[in-house]
Amino acid sequence: MQMSWTHHILSRRRALTAATGLAAGALLPPAAAPGTTSAQGPALGTAAAFNNPVIWQDFADIDVIRVGDTYYASASTMHYSPGAPVLRSYDLVNWEIAGHSVPVLDFGAKYDLNGARGYVRGIWASSLAYRPSNRTFYWLGQIDFARTYVYTATAAEGPWSRLTTINTPYYDAGLLVDTDDTLYVAYGNTTINVAQLSPDGRTQVRTQQVFTTPPSVGTLEGSRFYRINGQYYIFLTRPANGQYVLKSSSGPFGPYTMRQVLLDLRGPIPGGGVPHQGGLVQTQNGAWYYLAFVDAYPGGRMPALAPVTWTSDGWPVVQLVNGAWGLTYPSPAVPPPPRQVTPLIGVDTFDGTALKPRWEWNHNPDNTKWSVNNGLTLQTATVTNDLYWARNTLTHRIQGPTSTATVQLDHTAMRDGDRAGLALLRDSSAWIGVKRDGAGTRVSMVNGLTMDTNWNTTGTGTEAASAAVSGNRVWLRASADIRPGTGRLGTFSYSTDGTTFTRLGPAFSLGNDWRFFMGYRFALFNHATQALGGSVRIARFELTTP
Repeated sequence: MQMSWTHHILSRRRALTAATGLAAGALLPPAAAPGTTSAQGPALGTAAAFNNPVIWQDFADIDVIRVGDTYYASASTMHYSPGAPVLRSYDLVNWEIAGHSVPVLDFGAKYDLNGARGYVRGIWASSLAYRPSNRTFYWLGQIDFARTYVYTATAAEGPWSRLTTINTPYYDAGLLVDTDDTLYVAYGNTTINVAQLSPDGRTQVRTQQVFTTPPSVGTLEGSRFYRINGQYYIFLTRPANGQYVLKSSSGPFGPYTMRQVLLDLRGPIPGGGVPHQGGLVQTQNGAWYYLAFVDAYPGGRMPALAPVTWTSDGWPVVQLVNGAWGLTYPSPAVPPPPRQVTPLIGVDTFDGTALKPRWEWNHNPDNTKWSVNNGLTLQTATVTNDLYWARNTLTHRIQGPTSTATVQLDHTAMRDGDRAGLALLRDSSAWIGVKRDGAGTRVSMVNGLTMDTNWNTTGTGTEAASAAVSGNRVWLRASADIRPGTGRLGTFSYSTDGTTFTRLGPAFSLGNDWRFFMGYRFALFNHATQALGGSVRIARFELTTP
């Protein structure tokens, strides 16, 4: 089905269903900020400015915090491993990936592609927090509606380890470290609850329903939990076109009153959706910002930033530009960064012996079948003719609005029946790669890899074009236009010298159905169709924009 940005309600509890049309609503009018420094809005008169989206890559369900002079954000990753990336910034505009809160999706065999598959499961909306009393980061999220997992680390880049498992599944959770060091969790879909954790964060002490969403509003979820100026706030999204807030003056368990923050607000990406489901964060000088995401398929969900002021009675108001989320705003007034963040695009020569945090596997990898040592070696880990079942497929987010990935691949050690290459990966996929069959080696463009809405394979691909290649190396290239809308295209080409590239196969039309949630990714793969034992070596990956 086609995505309609303003006419669907998505409850992740009903992850594969779309709901009814949405009623129009009005934005809160701007109002004066409270008279306390901690709730002042930003001065919107500085010379420097930033553009939205601040990250044109797929990072959804954002939770954002500040620790000292550093900002951190977490995002959903579904079936990709490691999960729950931790992003780092010094100015809320320029971001890098520091690490991942969930090192491996050890939640069952389906996340290993072992007899079952975990597509569109795994890491959904979750929470990132910092506890000053023990100088520890906390990540908290539920898996498969069964239970909640808590991971901790003393540094954002890790190592992260599992602290505990809680039997209550805290759906779309927001973790609050209160001023007295008590840990609270806001969670739920339509019915919103607050839980109190034990002092060590390992068990649930108490849980209580605190709010029921009025039928006139519909679905609320995506909790973010704050204490600001002595008031408790639960920030909630109405998928996929609104944001609401609950406020309590009587403590974390309420009672709460509700107010609309935004509804049907025009976003900053042409053709994209309404900014929603993000978090509030305060800068060092007391200014407040809202970091949300914008539905922008086929690319995914892109982070956008806007300043926030407060009404005199303590309600947040997103600052608009001509009645819409601004394409640009004055940059946050923050101290100079201690260093430049690592770009999200560029060249990776797989130097060292570990993957950089920009990479995530499609499901958990077989760690005996890959290695990094100044180059990436992918051994075949699965015998299959279905890329969606192949283990050790390594993915990289696509940079919007358009970008190109180029890989240098040495296919000397491939075996008969092996398939290795570069894919545009989603529930409808295509790839360019090397096929080794008998004594022949050829480069091939394959399309028609498809899944249904239960994430079962419906097409394993058809070769659309091929060409014989000689030598041991080939350069493979995929370009993708991920601007929101239908008919966006991906193209494939190859080279035998790394300089002159030849187009191969027809343009591939990227699907923009939202139900897979994650956007398209570039993917490096190597799988066998006959027997294991082959390998390829990737010396270089480069992601560029026009």
